[in-house]
Parts: sequence; structure tokens; C-alpha cells
Amino acid sequence: MVISSSYNYSKSNADVVKISSANNINSKRFSQNGQIQIYQSPYRGCYSSIISDSLRNAALGRKVLLVQFMKGGVQQGIAHSVKLCGNLTWIRSSHSFDQYHSEEIENIKDLKKSIHESTYELWNYCKKELLSGENDQIILDEIFLAIKMKIIDKDDLISTLENRFISGDVILTGTDIPKDLLLMANQITELRS
Repeated sequence: MVISSSYNYSKSNADVVKISSANNINSKRFSQNGQIQIYQSPYRGCYSSIISDSLRNAALGRKVLLVQFMKGGVQQGIAHSVKLCGNLTWIRSSHSFDQYHSEEIENIKDLKKSIHESTYELWNYCKKELLSGENDQIILDEIFLAIKMKIIDKDDLISTLENRFISGDVILTGTDIPKDLLLMANQITELRS
């Protein structure tokens, strides 16, 4: 399933419009934010829909950032991000872990601390990217699980989304989505098995 909005992407994230008054000329900056899209499902695994959409956008020349918050196994991190199609930056946690064994994560303090630190590092990077206006599309895969695990603060995510500066869409995925975030969404896609 591929979702695309009718939003017209522009090369520039800000348009400067000169407004003339009686005595002087003022410049006013207008920012155009894209849509907030949420993919929700009762199961984990909507990644294939997201990656196909992000690859398509990257191939069309749009700058895409794909961050998988709760996927480990490749020890990638911000420093070792993968570039695809020249325009897609794909980042996973710098820590290797199996997120499907959450009881194991909870019982091993050092493992839990390491996962929290690497996930929070990803979130800080994403916040800067959402506010920078450098990307045409940003995908935050499984960010709701990071909220549920109390790694990322829900209010911090909401505030960042409200202040974002991105001309394209922000896509959030996961299960157990907080109602506040559902209310912010321009589009919600529910995936069913």
C-alpha cells in the first residue's frame, strides 16, 4: 500500500514574500508544513509499506529520512547511516538488541540503559531534522513503542511536530497510539491482517 498526499513538494522549504507598506518593504517568511500521517496496526510490521513509499520519494529526487526507533541488530546509529537512491537516509539504533523480547530488556539493567540511550540519541537527531527543514519527508518508524517504553516523552513529540519545518509529510508508525497524536494527524491508515 502506498500513500501519497496531494501536497505539492517544492525545492525550498520557505517562501519569502515581500509585502509593501506605505513607508517600507517588509519580508514575511511563510513555512509550509506537510501532512502528519499515522500508520497504525494491531501488530508490528507495517514497515514494508513505509519503505516502498520512502524509496519512491527518494527516487523522485526528494530528500527522505527514515528512522527505525525500535529496530536493532545492525549497530548502525547516526554515524553509520545508510544512503539509498542517493536521497534516502536510513538510520537504526547504534545498539544491537531484539525488541521482541521486551521482558529480557526489562530484566537486564545495562541492556535497558543502552537501548534507552541509543533510542534517545535517535530522537534528538530527529528533532533537529524536523526543525531544520532539510528533508522533504521524515518517517519515524515505531516511535509509539518508544513512547510506550517511556524513552521518548509524548509531549516532546507533540511539541516538536507542532513546531516542525518540513514541506513534506511526517509519517509516524506503530501500535498503541496516544489519542493526542491521533487528533493531530491529517491522515490515519489502519493496517489489518
